[in-house]
Amino acid sequence: MSSSSSDKVRASHILIKHQGSRRKASWKDPEGRTIGNTTRDAAVSQIKALRDDIVSGKSKFEDVASRYSDCSSAKRGGDLGSFGRKQMQKPFEDATYALKVGEISDIIDTDSGVHIIKRTG
Repeated sequence: MSSSSSDKVRASHILIKHQGSRRKASWKDPEGRTIGNTTRDAAVSQIKALRDDIVSGKSKFEDVASRYSDCSSAKRGGDLGSFGRKQMQKPFEDATYALKVGEISDIIDTDSGVHIIKRTG
């Protein structure tokens, strides 16, 4: 079975890392000092507040991603580009494929941290 381009999705995300993240460092926190002191609950609270601001129209997803995301995709407004099945961690993949274009996910947990995902294509 070949994978055609129609099987691919495009998404942006915002990642907040925490003590349980597999890599406790990011472009914002190269030493991992803040991440190492952030509980999962604190990360969830932060990302919930960010999501509320985006959904209410107070903030733009791309602006929030570039300021707060612990992923290097922050410099592209959270854009991860296109990807197919089995290229991302399973919870992330499943959530992205379940979204309609333009929709924003609830909070998704992966080994990287907590995310919100916006499907863009």
